[in-house]
Amino acid sequence: MIRIDETLRPSDLRPAIERLFALSAAKIRHLEASWNPADGSPVFTVRGRYTARAWTDWTQGFQFGSPLLQFDATGERSFLDLGRERTFSRMAPHVTHMGVHDHGFNNVSTWGALRRLILEGRYEPEGRERELVELALKVSGAVQARRWTRTADGGGFIHSFNGPHSLFADTMRTLRALALAHRLGHVLLEEGDRAVPLLERLVLHARTTARFAVFQGTGRDVWDERGRVAHESLFDVVDGSYRCPATQQGYSPFSTWTRGQAWVLLGFAEELELLETIADQELTPLGGRAEMEGFMREAARAVAHHVLDATPTDGVPYWDTGAPGLSNLLGHRDRPADPFNDQEPVDSSAAAIAAQGLIRLGRHQTRRGETEGQQLFQAGLTVARTLLQAPYLSEDPDHQGLLLHSIYHRPAGWDFVPPGRRVPCGESSQWGDYHLRELALLIWRLADGGPYYTFFGPGEGRS
Repeated sequence: MIRIDETLRPSDLRPAIERLFALSAAKIRHLEASWNPADGSPVFTVRGRYTARAWTDWTQGFQFGSPLLQFDATGERSFLDLGRERTFSRMAPHVTHMGVHDHGFNNVSTWGALRRLILEGRYEPEGRERELVELALKVSGAVQARRWTRTADGGGFIHSFNGPHSLFADTMRTLRALALAHRLGHVLLEEGDRAVPLLERLVLHARTTARFAVFQGTGRDVWDERGRVAHESLFDVVDGSYRCPATQQGYSPFSTWTRGQAWVLLGFAEELELLETIADQELTPLGGRAEMEGFMREAARAVAHHVLDATPTDGVPYWDTGAPGLSNLLGHRDRPADPFNDQEPVDSSAAAIAAQGLIRLGRHQTRRGETEGQQLFQAGLTVARTLLQAPYLSEDPDHQGLLLHSIYHRPAGWDFVPPGRRVPCGESSQWGDYHLRELALLIWRLADGGPYYTFFGPGEGRS
């Protein structure tokens, strides 16, 4: 169980965040100088060097979004120029990528970040640059929404790259691609010019995820713990009926892959922030504000409390709550995680994603007058403090990663196991590094009283 520091404040973490971004600058430059674009996108490190791993191309947005976060935090123009140039020159194929559920990762982290910086007045766009950026976001949201499977209850979901039967937990955070496209006034046009509202698809996907991927402790199966998350949910594509939980990267369908759980937590928290910026009349045809906020909040709260209860005291989870080796680590939830143990790896990237979700959800709950909001917020800060120091923050100038002890695909054996060890440790991932930077930027702005870090602020407007 996470041991929450109730006294911790965002400003307390500022020295560690300054140190992080000092290290981050060198990491970004190191990767940029050494990476060969012909190799594809960097995914995770092996012996401290970033390598590619062909599966789906979902990490390039993190690669080029990271310099934009670096500029945001430090104001150093060279990082804006780098992220901006790479977005324009290399990210266009991701805008129309029909084969993945990852548009919120690739495109919001780049095109979306540029738009956010423009709207905040952080730099002056050239010519019709803002229109170009917004066009990319409109197309990305519509393409993402097109991956649609209807369910028997009249809803549906954005299906994963596995096919139309497959709902992934990860997709909750990619919904922000649909959100931005909707905020820009865009719709998806189907056959016969039938207009499909992007907000409708966002809400239906979120509702399906909340109903089938997030367990509520109501006895759905023997392992139905409230807040447990199924990485994958399978549906019959003929009649749209739900069949069973599954997993690609977790240990089993009946345990919780912690990075998938973190995606769900952060995704729901962020979409709750989105709903705060949308007028009631837009929500009424979709069930109304109370119903939508209700199911999203209930799912997010369930997941958040499961994270608090199932995670070691310092806030860094093992890669799966049911990983078999954990039976040999008795009391692992009652002490800090051990990334150097010889039974099961931790996943620091799951911690970075979950921490941001806890902070956002805690802030949302506090504004609603919910007493648990402060607890969740403090938990997020507590996890962030752990990640901003050894053994998780990489200070080795020869290591290209920023956040150590990240895990990609444990069942497939893709992660590097150092000589003399039995389980992976000491390596980084693009999503882990990116989300640590994003978490740090969120806290930095909270500490300074600056603009809240969001893509859905009430002042962002439509083009």
